[in-house]
Amino acid sequence: MPLTVLLAALVVAASAAVAIRAAYRGDRRGVYVFKPLTTLLVLAATLLLFAPSASRYRELILAGLVLSLAGDVFLMLGAQRFLPGLGCFLLAQLLYAWAFTTDAPLAVAQLPWAAPFACFAGVVVLALWKGLPNAVLRGAVVVYAIVIGAMAWRAAARTLAPGVPLPSGAAALAGACLFLASDAVLAVNRFRRPFRLGEPVTLATYWAAQFLIALSVQG
Repeated sequence: MPLTVLLAALVVAASAAVAIRAAYRGDRRGVYVFKPLTTLLVLAATLLLFAPSASRYRELILAGLVLSLAGDVFLMLGAQRFLPGLGCFLLAQLLYAWAFTTDAPLAVAQLPWAAPFACFAGVVVLALWKGLPNAVLRGAVVVYAIVIGAMAWRAAARTLAPGVPLPSGAAALAGACLFLASDAVLAVNRFRRPFRLGEPVTLATYWAAQFLIALSVQG
């Protein structure tokens, strides 16, 4: 691993650890500072270290990180900002899916890769259904589950695409899978069965996902 990447990982991990500790202790001020800061550090590392030269793939990943940062802020502001936050992350997932498709065009042979992600998304939606308070939120969760499942599918399809370096493909796929796990934990914690470690687990898997997806721009 290049020294710059290792240093970036350590800085992001340190900021994430402070945010996770604040979330576990109920320190909202610490969360308000270090949650957006950690995502901002991932964004800065992507822009300045991982791939300083422009490419369509990098620009789409950067745009997804910017929208994720906005989503972080909305989700910190309470339940009344949940839908705007969900909308930001929905757009971020669409941009990630687009990025993963730039060097792995859609093909019929890739369809079997969608099955496990569709099943996972379906199970999560069914588990949440009774806890979702209204039709608007149910519809939003269904749409988001479809989109994030499609994002993970595109990451999986990209791993076998000709010309995609294995480290980049593996990093994107691992990040996509961690994103699925993070959002599933967040949703269960918020709408099904809250638990003490819900937010720390969500944050840890979320930033690991974002860092790996960002790292995939290295090629």
